[in-house]
Order: sequence, then structure tokens, then C-alpha cells
Amino acid sequence: MRIARFSIDGNVAFGAVEGEGPDGLVLDIIKGIPYAEFELSGTKVPLSKVRLLPPVLPNKVVAIGRNYAEHAAELGNEVPEVPVAFFKPTTSVIGSGDAIEYPSFSNELHHEAELAVVIGRMCREVPRERVKDVIFGYTCANDVTARDAQKREKQWARAKGFDTSCPLGPWVETDLDPGDVTIQATVNGEQRQLGRTSEMIRSIEDLVVHITEAMTLLPGDVILTGTPAGVGPLHVGDEVAVTIEGIGTLTNKVIKRG
Repeated sequence: MRIARFSIDGNVAFGAVEGEGPDGLVLDIIKGIPYAEFELSGTKVPLSKVRLLPPVLPNKVVAIGRNYAEHAAELGNEVPEVPVAFFKPTTSVIGSGDAIEYPSFSNELHHEAELAVVIGRMCREVPRERVKDVIFGYTCANDVTARDAQKREKQWARAKGFDTSCPLGPWVETDLDPGDVTIQATVNGEQRQLGRTSEMIRSIEDLVVHITEAMTLLPGDVILTGTPAGVGPLHVGDEVAVTIEGIGTLTNKVIKRG
């Protein structure tokens, strides 16, 4: 099931996305919240009549760096011995169709297409055999990075946590097998990144176990699983799209901040 979060007439709701094709998609509004048992209301609205919002509002986004060997190599880095984890704040999250604001402190903005894991229940110290039980679903993500700031600052907080640096969407797919799906990024229609989740150094199970050894994850929290090779520059006016097989396409335009 595809679960979207949207606004219409000033109201925010969740809905199940039904149909196919850009003109055939409708939202069946959900009664309640999707992390618990819910019912479909039967009230349907065309997707074209609503504004899609970030599919979740996470308490935290835990991101993993250098989880694809070719990406680590293209930036001159070794594959880390343990997963490299960092945070992106809630204020960095935007939805499909929202604008990425080019930060004033950077002259080298990069796209990073990623599979995002959405947590469905509060969990800590999750054993490997229970990882699937705590996952609500999956969505597309773009770990937008101020690469020059990342290079000159020892911590990545500003380089990867600035406002609008975490596009998520367009919705959450709850029925995806994430083991071997295609991830790609295009800029102005030109393909930049193309990889498969099977190329990850550490699996989703590895990442959930590793992260929850240290912290509690809450419903709606997001894990970014790393990006394949091919990251590259974004400029004001560019339109960047992240497409993941079995989920859909997350599209954002880059604008000047301010």
C-alpha cells in the first residue's frame, strides 16, 4: 500500500494512494494515523487536487554515509569499518514538489539519491530477526549535501542538516522488498546516478540493529541507507528527481535561498 500525507483546503490528512498514471491517482482518506490499525474512509480525492507533504514528520532522521563502495571511492574515501551515522534535523525535511534552497554558505551543492526506511513502532535494541516487524515502509530520499562545507568542517551538521536538505516522498510504500531495487537520480532529465540496493555494503537489517543499539526509534523516524555512485552538482534552477523501483519519483527544484 502507498501511504501519502497531504493537505487540502487547509486540512492535513493521510491517504492510501490508488490507481495508476499521473491522471488516474486518487487518495482514499485514512481514518486515524497509519502507524496503528486504521480504516479507509471511502472518501476519495484526486491526487491532482491536493498538495503532497513529506510522507512523515520524523522525530529524527538517522543517515548512513559511505554505504556503497563505489560512492566512497568516487569521493576518495575508504569503506568504513563500522557504519558512519549522522543526523538530519526535522527542519531539513521537505516533500516532493517543495523547493531545495541553495544554502548561502556553500558553492558546491550535491544530490544523493537514497532509499529511506520509515519506522512504524517504537523500538530499541532490535534483534536481526525482528527488524521487519519495526519497519512501516520505504520512501525516496535525497540527502542533499553542501560538499564544500562537508570537506572543510569536521562535523557534517551544517553540510547535511541545513533547511530543505532532506526531501522525502512522494509517499511511503509498505509492501516493498528492498533487497534489490533500482535507485536513480536525474537532473533536468539527465541521468546522474544509477545503482541497486543489493550493492549496499551493510544491509537494512545491519543498519537497524546498529542504530537501535544506541538509541530508541519512534514511529515516523527515518533511516537513510546511503547513496550509490554518481553524485554531482546542483545549481539554482535545476530540477532533481530521485526514482526508486517499486516506490515512485521524488522531484524537487533548486532555488536561491532568501
